[in-house]
Amino acid sequence: MLKPPRHTVAILQSNYLPWKGYFDIIHDVDTFIFYDDVQYTHRDWRNRNRVKTAQGPLWLTVPVGARTDRRICDVRIEDAAWARRHWETLRHVYGQAPHFARLAPLLQEAYLERRWTHLSELNQFLVQRLARDFLGLTTRFRDSREWTVQGAKEGRILDLLRQAGATHYVSGPSARDYLRQESFDAAGIVLTYKDYAGYPEYPQAHPPFEHAVTVLDVLVQLGSDAPRAIWGWRGG
Repeated sequence: MLKPPRHTVAILQSNYLPWKGYFDIIHDVDTFIFYDDVQYTHRDWRNRNRVKTAQGPLWLTVPVGARTDRRICDVRIEDAAWARRHWETLRHVYGQAPHFARLAPLLQEAYLERRWTHLSELNQFLVQRLARDFLGLTTRFRDSREWTVQGAKEGRILDLLRQAGATHYVSGPSARDYLRQESFDAAGIVLTYKDYAGYPEYPQAHPPFEHAVTVLDVLVQLGSDAPRAIWGWRGG
């Protein structure tokens, strides 16, 4: 019997302006599934991220309230004033960076021209545009709500992977707490965990260097060379 063609999948909740490691995983897979029909977590990366400033890392937070009794896809954005504030902060912090002008039209569209009612829609828009238009990724994006998925935690992930036709699954390292190798072996799906170690530094404003900031940081500093600092340094 012929083996099915290799189909590598990652499943992650959408984050706001994610860090470079998020896009590193997207680069590794054929299909990336936004996993937004799960519980929202407060004070996490879903609605906030950090930019680098002369005073150190600064949080940019989309106002959505603190309730956790809702799915990420159901989280509503509470007001519209945040968008212009975020645009002004990004322009102030990164406006003099070598490649800010390349990003500016997308940021203006996202913050000044569009009105967002749901966090998931905002996050998915930004992730897809940054991945395709600025990092040159051809990964297919899908949403877990496209399928009717059964189970909880590990079982739900496996059901989603089966329905998506995955042969290989790339997981974030934190999932080691609840994923079992034997379950994936039984399902015939190869499980690997992403390793975020070893990212090189690049010319970043306001030392000391900080890795845990939005991907915008590397994009405004390196432009079309940004992939080299995210995955190209491995030779892949």
